Amino acid sequence: MDDKNIIKSFQEKRIAILIDSENVSANKIELIMKESIKYGLLTIKRIYGDWTTTQLSSWKQALPSHALQPIQQFRNTSGKNSTDSAMIIDAMDILYSGFVDGFILVSSDSDYTRLAIRLRESGKIVIGIGEKKTPQSLVNACNEFKYVENIEKNYEKIKEDINNETKIEKNDSLEKQLDPLPLLIEAYEMIEQESEWKNLSRIANNLKKLDPGFDVRTHGFSKLSKLFSNYKNLFEIRIDKTKKAIFVKKKIILT
Repeated sequence: MDDKNIIKSFQEKRIAILIDSENVSANKIELIMKESIKYGLLTIKRIYGDWTTTQLSSWKQALPSHALQPIQQFRNTSGKNSTDSAMIIDAMDILYSGFVDGFILVSSDSDYTRLAIRLRESGKIVIGIGEKKTPQSLVNACNEFKYVENIEKNYEKIKEDINNETKIEKNDSLEKQLDPLPLLIEAYEMIEQESEWKNLSRIANNLKKLDPGFDVRTHGFSKLSKLFSNYKNLFEIRIDKTKKAIFVKKKIILT
């Protein structure tokens, strides 16, 4: 199953994302969460580690921003990853609860290989996220494995595009800190498909995932289509009466 088909199969499905804090850097969590929401609704978001240690102090600052539930697991043996057993047991409990349709496992530790296989045996799609040092056994055990380094490169490109496009399109009627354009572009780019025309309803779903507090009325508009139309130098709007849908296309900006 290719990347686009996996994303399509996950659309609006319930997903549990389980993060091994000892195997991923806290400064990568924003990228990881943005990549994860492409696959559906993150109904369970847990991160495992020994929160009594100073090593996880950077993580403590990141938890509220992403509504992550910290799960305490004391480090009983020096030099041993303390989160493995707790994360594996929780994953199995979630599996048997029947509350989710798939799992995202964030770790570079091969100890989760058997877990990934077991979840797939139960009919769940498993996405792995980790660094390029991740052993091949874990990579192969997942339906798809996303390398943090590649995610970072992708979002650096999106950020560069946003910076270039926001320099071109200015809206003086909006306060700078309230300008929704970067968020609109990001929500648009999250939809991975061959066609440049992207369904407005899918963009709306992405906006809510990126920012649960997003509301077009905050920016002085009654509909999302009107907000996009406000940036006429960057976006085209097309109404398909047959499909009863609105589509958006980002214009090519020549610099």
